[in-house]
Amino acid sequence: MTITDLLKYLIFFLDTVSILIIVWGVLLAFYDFLKSEISTKNRTDTIQRNNIIKNHLGSYILFGLEVLIAADIIESILNPSIQDLLILASIVIIRTVISYFLTKEIEVMKE
Repeated sequence: MTITDLLKYLIFFLDTVSILIIVWGVLLAFYDFLKSEISTKNRTDTIQRNNIIKNHLGSYILFGLEVLIAADIIESILNPSIQDLLILASIVIIRTVISYFLTKEIEVMKE
C-alpha cells in the first residue's frame, strides 16, 4: 500500500465524516425543533428557541464544510492538474462564502 492509497482512504474518511457531522447536526436540530414546538405554548419563546437551534445547526454545517475543504485540499495535492486546482478553488470559494454568511447570521442571532 502506497502513501497515495492511504491519502485516498483519508479523503474518503474525511468526506464521510463531514457528511456525518452535517447529518448529525440536522437530526439534532430537527429533534430540538420538534421538542420546542410541542413543549412551548408561548410563540415568543418558540422563536427564541428556534434561533438557538439555527445557531447550533449552523455550527455543525460550518464544521462539516471545513472538513470537506480539508479533504478537497488533500485531493488536489494528489491530482495537481490545472483543472483540479480550478475546481478546488471554486469549491473553496463557494464554501468560504457560505461559511462567511452562516457565521454572520450566527453572530447576529447571538446579539
